[in-house]
Amino acid sequence: MDKSVFTENCSGKLWEISVEGSKDWSFIPNPLPENWEMPIEIWSLLVQAREELARLDGVGRYMPNYNLLLRPLQRREALRSSSLEGTYATPQQLLLFEIEPREPRSADDPVNAWQEVWNYNRALELGLNLLEERPLSLNLIRSIHQELLSGVRGFQRDPGNFRRSQVHIGSDRRFVPPPPNEIMPCLDALEKYIHQEKDIDSLIVCFMVHYQFEAIHPFLDGNGRVGRLLLSLMIYEHCKLSQPWLYLSAFFDRYKDEYVNLLFEVSAEGNWKDWIAFCLRGTIEQSRDAIRRFDMLLNLRTQYMELLSQSNGNIRLNRLIDHLFESPAITIPQLAQMCNISYPTARADLERLVNVGILVESDIQERPKIYFASHILDIAYSDFPNE
Repeated sequence: MDKSVFTENCSGKLWEISVEGSKDWSFIPNPLPENWEMPIEIWSLLVQAREELARLDGVGRYMPNYNLLLRPLQRREALRSSSLEGTYATPQQLLLFEIEPREPRSADDPVNAWQEVWNYNRALELGLNLLEERPLSLNLIRSIHQELLSGVRGFQRDPGNFRRSQVHIGSDRRFVPPPPNEIMPCLDALEKYIHQEKDIDSLIVCFMVHYQFEAIHPFLDGNGRVGRLLLSLMIYEHCKLSQPWLYLSAFFDRYKDEYVNLLFEVSAEGNWKDWIAFCLRGTIEQSRDAIRRFDMLLNLRTQYMELLSQSNGNIRLNRLIDHLFESPAITIPQLAQMCNISYPTARADLERLVNVGILVESDIQERPKIYFASHILDIAYSDFPNE
């Protein structure tokens, strides 16, 4: 790591280490500040971010079935957070794996990527469930990490345990996080910080904690994904949202170089202002994006219900429509089991939805046959231009 790029304003200290017999430097972040004087230039960003986040929570708070809106956001977060780490899957592949999970046949099997993305979704759900029972803690973070790496290519990277060896970021060792003996002191201080009283806006605290977690880099693998997952959980808990509506990975992925560089600048130069401003812009953008998707999904659901009404629909088909908004892929056996109906009846139901344009038969060569709700997929997972 290049010691010369770290200024006297850096947010930690450099520590000399030995790597394979050669001298190098690692970075140990200082404890996070209890007070931070926010530059006047970003006050308006904070106000705007808070307003947009409140609008987003207001839209979701009064939904009769919040999962119609929440599940697509969470799956999109799993896809985009994973793509930041170079793990790619399409929404269709993720939904296919959800319906019919299977073990990868080789190291090159694309199912590896599908499972990694699906594990992110499971880790997020686990984190939310654990938050109902206990506050955010190091044990909760370890549980999330274990779920994230369960049965995937990183399983040998010690799932659920903090690292006991040195790691570095970048092939050129651009950033070297703390040595193993410094990890627990850093993490203990971070856990205490999360729960202590601070004279800093709670949303800004979440962004500071995200930086600190990434700087500590406590695991051998999966730090970025766990850190972004932790960020969503913290915003949900600390900003007192009705549900975890806000996910920032799509924004971070869109501006990946800026995301990485600004994290580094906090370490090297103590540049909190630009990092916080970046995250506030992300909050504004992703809150608006989620609201736009909510509106489009709700309008589409109304259209679908009207289509069914005009074609003499029934309660079972209405239930199926709501299921498709939560998971826009289905098979005949899945519907038969879900509604406790015969295979021929389930097939007739799905063909009826194909005929009115709600479902399309997939060209993926799988058995049983997969049907996708293509309009829901487009709204939930497509990238929209910024307004």
